[in-house]
Amino acid sequence: ASLHSQASQDTPMTLPPIELLSPAGDEACADAAIENGADAIYFGLDTGFNARARAKNFGLDDLDRLVAKLHRRSVRAYVTMNTLVFASELQDLTKTVERIAISGVDAILVQDLGVAKLVREICPQLHVHASTQMTMTCAETIAVAERLGLSRVVLARELSVAEVRKIRQATQMPLEVFIHGALCVAYSGQCLTSESLGGRSANRGQCAQACRLPYELVCDGEDRELGDVKYLLSPQDLAGYAQIPELIDAGVCSFKIEGRLKTPEYVANIT
Repeated sequence: ASLHSQASQDTPMTLPPIELLSPAGDEACADAAIENGADAIYFGLDTGFNARARAKNFGLDDLDRLVAKLHRRSVRAYVTMNTLVFASELQDLTKTVERIAISGVDAILVQDLGVAKLVREICPQLHVHASTQMTMTCAETIAVAERLGLSRVVLARELSVAEVRKIRQATQMPLEVFIHGALCVAYSGQCLTSESLGGRSANRGQCAQACRLPYELVCDGEDRELGDVKYLLSPQDLAGYAQIPELIDAGVCSFKIEGRLKTPEYVANIT
């Protein structure tokens, strides 16, 4: 049985198998994930609606072949549609969702509650996962996702293991967490810095990664010497290997690697 079909029957005492979920910005990254043991990959489409527009991404015409290849290797396929969507884009969104459903992908990830509701109405057989950008920080927010018919939530990266455990005890929803990769300086990845500084919205897939730039520090009008410490806004990358046993015990079902802008070598090594 698939992870999704088990979800409604799961209790905190009978969790589904642990999934390792790897990123794929292009075909070579997808192959790297497959060959190095990923249980699932997530990827975006060049039709838009995904938060990594700068990745190479895949075309709609690639879907059937890619999904078939993944399923031959018993690897699940998740499509990211995790940006905010404007009303004028709903017609194109609907066509894209319908095409995704036909391809046989296992789920899509969304940020926009309206998109989640639309997908459940037009393609009720298509599983929907709540992106971390939906701000899944407590059991109450997860209850909203559950009422919308979502089948998994990606928890906010800021949560502690104790908070994850508390959420697990209050919901039967399958829980996914990030285990490795770049962290956003903004809460749940909902950054407005890129748009305010450069007119590129992170919630529309155009993040300029302003937090990753070197900065000078001026305090009370005086420059402060920083030495080698110049990346003042950038949190260091997450490396949560030591917490894996604790997170499994806390009830997590999927470990997610960040990195759709990374190379195939990176995907292979981290997977």
